[in-house]
Amino acid sequence: MAYAVAFPIILSAQNEDVTDTLKRNSAILNEVVVYANKFPELFKHVAQTVKVIKDKNSLNFQSNTGDILINTGSLFVQKSQQGGGSPVIRGFEASRVLLIVDGIRMNNAIYRSGHLQNIITVDNMVLDRLEVLYGPSSTLYGSDALGGVVNMYTKNPVLSTINKTNVNGNAVVRYATATEEARAHVDFNIGGEKWASLTSVTYGSFGDIIQGAKRQSSYQTFGLKKFIVQRYGNTDSAFVNPNPNKQTPSDYKQVDITQKFLFQPKENIQHILNIQYSNSSDVPRYDRLTDIAANAPAFAEWYYGPQLRNMIAYHFSANKIAGFFREIKINANYQDIEESRITRRFKNNNKDYRWERVNIFGFNADAKHYNGKNELHLGIESYINYVRSTAERVNIVTNTLSRITTRYSDGPTKMSYNAAYAQHTLKINDRWTLNDGLRLNFVKLDARFIDTTLMNFPFVKAIQNNVALTGNLGLIYATPKNLRLAFLLSSGFRSPNVDDLTKVFDTRIGYVIVPNTNLKPEYTYNAEINFNKYGDKLSFGGSVFYTWFKNAVVVDKFQLNGQDSIIYQNVKSGVYAQQNKAKAYVAGFSINATYTIAKYTSLDGVYTYTTGKYTNAGETVPLDHVPPTYGRVALKHDNKSWLAEFYTLFNGWKRITDYNPNGEDNGQYATADGMPSWFTLNIRSAIKVGKNLSAQLLVENLLDRNYRYFASGISAPGRNFVVTLKTSF
Repeated sequence: MAYAVAFPIILSAQNEDVTDTLKRNSAILNEVVVYANKFPELFKHVAQTVKVIKDKNSLNFQSNTGDILINTGSLFVQKSQQGGGSPVIRGFEASRVLLIVDGIRMNNAIYRSGHLQNIITVDNMVLDRLEVLYGPSSTLYGSDALGGVVNMYTKNPVLSTINKTNVNGNAVVRYATATEEARAHVDFNIGGEKWASLTSVTYGSFGDIIQGAKRQSSYQTFGLKKFIVQRYGNTDSAFVNPNPNKQTPSDYKQVDITQKFLFQPKENIQHILNIQYSNSSDVPRYDRLTDIAANAPAFAEWYYGPQLRNMIAYHFSANKIAGFFREIKINANYQDIEESRITRRFKNNNKDYRWERVNIFGFNADAKHYNGKNELHLGIESYINYVRSTAERVNIVTNTLSRITTRYSDGPTKMSYNAAYAQHTLKINDRWTLNDGLRLNFVKLDARFIDTTLMNFPFVKAIQNNVALTGNLGLIYATPKNLRLAFLLSSGFRSPNVDDLTKVFDTRIGYVIVPNTNLKPEYTYNAEINFNKYGDKLSFGGSVFYTWFKNAVVVDKFQLNGQDSIIYQNVKSGVYAQQNKAKAYVAGFSINATYTIAKYTSLDGVYTYTTGKYTNAGETVPLDHVPPTYGRVALKHDNKSWLAEFYTLFNGWKRITDYNPNGEDNGQYATADGMPSWFTLNIRSAIKVGKNLSAQLLVENLLDRNYRYFASGISAPGRNFVVTLKTSF
């Protein structure tokens, strides 16, 4: 597999139409606009590395929002089940990566440090733009932005440009063979002179994933699902899976609805009411359903209950206004999040239910002042989380109810994020720009434990009040047309949340995580150099970074009431807890390039390398969540009426010696040697049929290779034929 890594290094190419930053246009630096600083800004004046995805094929013609990131080749995504996708940015994942939709932080008090699936609750078929901010971003975005930010923007209503009400819309259908994906989407816009409405509805049904049949010779049985569990009467039985390449069960369904109303009384004033609803069916936790205990399936049932995300937000924006502040943005929002975990062990009649409900009240206000060469951005932010965690056990034969431990603190639990921040930009001249900023964070957590008898906790509450100062300093050199070079120092901050401080859970059999109320905030300090060079034929760019991780929270051996093991879920389990370790670092680089072979034809690619370790008590071990090398190479022809593309996605080896021994790397779902390297060959073609109809045919994993992403517990689809049809009206 050495050539799968060497090939993209030699070619050094950036993926196709995914980013604004590599258009083959010599005036690119004066045209690319990014929203990394919340207000629109030319990319040439921003020090941070920003990846912009705005091509509608890349955004809207994927199975979910996580797959958008996978297919750029510029970001790594972990999966534990089909209904999931956990982005990894520079070796940071889950609660250390901030997810934002329409300016509203999705990260809440129970975002865990392991692997998340919340990104799929944002409907990719209504996305208008997606930006990835690489590196600590806490100055503008606060807690959790240690590794970076995934900023998602949904479409807005559009006013009519004619003298009457205008109605238009789109309808999309999509089918994929290897996942039995069937999705349908419709959106329509009603635009008047000052009022407009956008309605979007998407329904998706996903079957069991059929993994690739072609395995490496050393791992002929890797990933095979050899059994299925069925219940007859009051007894569970394990049967031979008639198709061991079919990952049963991994099916689920999801519906997403977005409704927006726009009122624009003046050209420079906007009011938007934004309502979003996402709800899934039960989602099987496939990786846990493959676990074996005593030569039998460990679980008869393990699934997430319906994942519900409700959001309502009011957005106000004004620009080109008189006064000290020339631009103002205000966002008041409310989110209602519900998730649950349901488990039942094999040949056991006790079914355990654990429910979590989070209500979040949020407010952001941002204002921008201009004075000659200086721009000053001031903001305030407040998010208040109320968490309710409940649990019960039901005997499915007798219907008898009994108590079990809740996942989180079972009493009143509240967490608030509050901050004030300032970002300054000095445009020294037409080549030099200075970025600097500071943020003062106030994070408070108050969690109460009512029933401590089941776990015999030596405490009844977890209270923290954390204050942190974060900042950034960047210097950019940019020529008027084709060169940008940036130097950046930045810091990140993450305050322990309810998941960190109060969780009780077994991430694998014989291993239980218990609360550690002595956790401290995590900090990252980052130094990087990034650059872009644009030419008529060849454009290239890259970044090199080093991040020092202070008070890094990692899972390690622990004691509860002086014991290093306890009986949990009727299994003797080693006790582990989240703990601040002495020191850690993450470092790496990314390179990309585009070469124009002929008019409309280009060769693109990207390659990323990351490494990380932490040291405690003289012992150095790999930091978890750090992916292997990965990237993408593509040969593409796009003449605007039809498109043809041949591309490869690849991952390098992740050797078992590079796995974190106690963290979230999931060595039990890899081979004895680790996660093998892999590459896929893929073909995509699209054609426009008249003004209103377009079709896309995608053939993924042409060679039907069997592969699995690092730290993932489910294998990727095998050879997959995907057909997408879109009509506009």
